[in-house]
Amino acid sequence: MKLIAVSKTKPVEAIKAVYDMGQRDFGENYVTEAVEKMSFLRSLDICWHFLGPLQSNKTRLVATNFDWIHSVDRIKIAQRLNDQRPEELLSLKVCLQVNIPAEPTKSGVSSEAELVDLALAVSEMDRLELRGIMAIPQPSKDHRKQREQFNRIAKLLSIPGLPKEMNELSMGMSGDMESAIAEGATMVRIGTDIFGARYN
Repeated sequence: MKLIAVSKTKPVEAIKAVYDMGQRDFGENYVTEAVEKMSFLRSLDICWHFLGPLQSNKTRLVATNFDWIHSVDRIKIAQRLNDQRPEELLSLKVCLQVNIPAEPTKSGVSSEAELVDLALAVSEMDRLELRGIMAIPQPSKDHRKQREQFNRIAKLLSIPGLPKEMNELSMGMSGDMESAIAEGATMVRIGTDIFGARYN
């Protein structure tokens, strides 16, 4: 299970402090902010994960600077990332964002058929490496409800027709990571419990 330290809005000093404790995977939601931090931390062996919604005009920055993206939800974005990934870099690792059942305020593919179609398209792209799915379920403090939601997400990896290489489950944050891990999360995205609500 991989722990991703979500460092959005946190200064480079905070990232360096967590890095010095042994953390190597960091997640960012805002492209421009992330790339600026990377320029200061380039000497460190950090694995960078892009977690947020991605607009077409920012795909090149993600394709040239990140190791992972967890939020691919349409073929157009995937194709741009593939076309813009530099050949000298390893393939960009991809999780597809799912939003099943569909919530109007969230990004992600909203049906199983959509998920299969997107997965098959990405699996054919030579500069992308399809790895799994990512989801952000409805917030709940009820552990039973949390586990039910994560269980439904985990079962999506068993949909007939999905490429076999999809085995990563990026789900779970500070408020529900125990439930996510119990239901099979392979990556959890933790911000508050690592950096605190605000870094001073």
